[in-house]
Parts: sequence; C-alpha cells; structure tokens
Amino acid sequence: MDLQISVFLLFVLFTAGHSLRCYECTGLTGSCDQTVQTCPSGSSQCMSITSVTQIGDTTSKGTIKNCAAACLNMSMNTGISKTTTSCCSSDLCNAQDAPEPVPNGKKCYSCDGQSCSAILSCSGTEDRCVNATATFGGQSAVVKGCVSKSVCDATASVSDYASISCCEGNLCNGAQSVSQSFLFLCCSLLSYFLLH
Repeated sequence: MDLQISVFLLFVLFTAGHSLRCYECTGLTGSCDQTVQTCPSGSSQCMSITSVTQIGDTTSKGTIKNCAAACLNMSMNTGISKTTTSCCSSDLCNAQDAPEPVPNGKKCYSCDGQSCSAILSCSGTEDRCVNATATFGGQSAVVKGCVSKSVCDATASVSDYASISCCEGNLCNGAQSVSQSFLFLCCSLLSYFLLH
C-alpha cells in the first residue's frame, strides 16, 4: 500500500511541473520561422491561425502560431478574407499551418464593397451564414459570409456583438444592401403612420 502511495506522489510531482510547449511565429508573407515557447500558466492550448486576403489580383497570406488560454477550431470566410484557426493541446502540436478547408456545398451571400449579392461557397466547418455590421475608421459597413458554428456560439454569449447574427440554410443571410433595408423600414413606418 505504501508503495502505491509513493508511486502516485512521484507521478503527481513529475507531472505537476510540466508546462505546455507550443510553436510561436508571426508571418505576414505566408510562412514564418517557428521558435519553441514554453506557455505561461493558464495557457492550455496551442493554436495556428492562417488568414488569406484577396484584393483584386493580389493575394496575401498570414500565419500566426502561439500559446492560447482559450482557442476555437473555426473558419470564417467573407469573400475578401478567409481565416482558419486550428487548436490542439499537446506539446508542439501546432507545427503545421491551420489546414485549408475543402468546399462543403453550403452557400452564403458576401459583400464586395458595392453590394451584398455575391454568392460565396463555404468550406470546412463553415456551416452558418453571418450578417454583421462593422465600423472601420468611423464608416459603417455590412459584412456577410460563411462561419463555423463555434464563432456564432462565441458571439452569442457576448452582449457587445449585437450587430452580428448567424443563420442556417443556404443564402439565409439575405442579398439586400443596407440602403434597401433602410428604405423598406422607412416605407413600413410611413405606412403605419398613414393607416393609423
């Protein structure tokens, strides 16, 4: 019996001091030089983020790898930018870049700066369509695209994300532009006041 307790205490002693190690790098040109980092306490996962942005004929790829306290396996595609995050929880498990997801057959609307009627093919775990209002430099813009359920769940639990809504089903995030929605709202209000 004493031998079992001694073995258990030795096991606890040797495993308690183990810290997670992850690869760390930031590359804005597609790849990056990885270094090994011992994660601070509270970090229980390694992450790898790959982002591809396409503006006209120019494509740029960025990669980030690091320790994370909380990480979501997810993918988000707005037509202009596609971001994939991969999470894992063993030593040096983030050696590979986040995988490029394969098309899954789902379709959502996306915005191209002029209208929100472009049809986007979703891929990987992107099983929801998103409709959001974002502010860039004081200008408000509509963002539409494909997202993973995990992104929708994370934004639903934070009240600051009231301008983000997710839906299921092909093309459920609507093609109308903000000005059309505003015009419809104004017409509805005018009808209400005239008829009552």
